[in-house]
Amino acid sequence: MHHVGTRRLETDRLVLRRYIKEDAQAMYDNWASRDEVTKYLTWPTHTSIEVTQSIIDEWVNGYSADNCYHWAIVLKDNGDEPIGDIAVVHMKEKASVAHIGYCISSDWWNKGITSEALQAVIDFLFDVVGVDRVEARHDSKNPNSGKVMQKCGMKYEGTLRSSDWNNQGICDACYYGMLKTDR
Repeated sequence: MHHVGTRRLETDRLVLRRYIKEDAQAMYDNWASRDEVTKYLTWPTHTSIEVTQSIIDEWVNGYSADNCYHWAIVLKDNGDEPIGDIAVVHMKEKASVAHIGYCISSDWWNKGITSEALQAVIDFLFDVVGVDRVEARHDSKNPNSGKVMQKCGMKYEGTLRSSDWNNQGICDACYYGMLKTDR
């Protein structure tokens, strides 16, 4: 892999960019404080703007590492306000694998935005970073997340029963993957 760090990515409708400290209020308002968004995530709903600010401070500091890949999802026609998040949440260097996680404001569900962001990140990871495999997972009770993965060409690889934990407790994890050679 050739690590280059989080770079600005653009699609027809989106800008994927690094977080800045000033994003805390938008993140808190748009998704981090919303139970319906965090329901199937592995981090708790934020109870205050201070929690969100602390997290963003960590993320901004993380950009100093060239193997950090973490983007704020911004609509081009909506100013510079983030409406969601997408990141490489885990890497297996020796196997050249990137595991992607994402979430988006419920105001923007079912509009193809998450799929558009995921496709941009997949392309970047294969074409620029040089990973050989991308993967993601979702709670079996959250099939819409799997639809996002399928729309981007990821293949369902199986469900690991009672193998994960999220804000609902122990859950089944549905895994999807794509190899560079699948494209």
